[in-house]
Amino acid sequence: MRARRRRANGTDYLSDALALLSGWTRDGVQLKRELACDESQHAALTERIKVAADTLHIRPSIRRLDGHTQICLGSRDGDAITDGEVTLAARIEDFYRTVVGATQPTP
Repeated sequence: MRARRRRANGTDYLSDALALLSGWTRDGVQLKRELACDESQHAALTERIKVAADTLHIRPSIRRLDGHTQICLGSRDGDAITDGEVTLAARIEDFYRTVVGATQPTP
């Protein structure tokens, strides 16, 4: 893992990038997100996440619970959050907008 670059104001670039991802929470060494979607949206979202995760060599935890998809990036006993995990979180946001937007009924 690369060392985090510190900026002049004392923050690191991963924290700055994570701050731009609304809805994601940082729980120690994990990033977490809960997304509202139906079963078909969950399936489409999960498939897209798996392809991106394989490319980045990341193993996210994805589960379905009470009409929501819960995603965890990083392991509880792992190292600090990586730039790949933040990148995947950003891609997941794009995937979610695409999947939910594509399956919404038109007026």
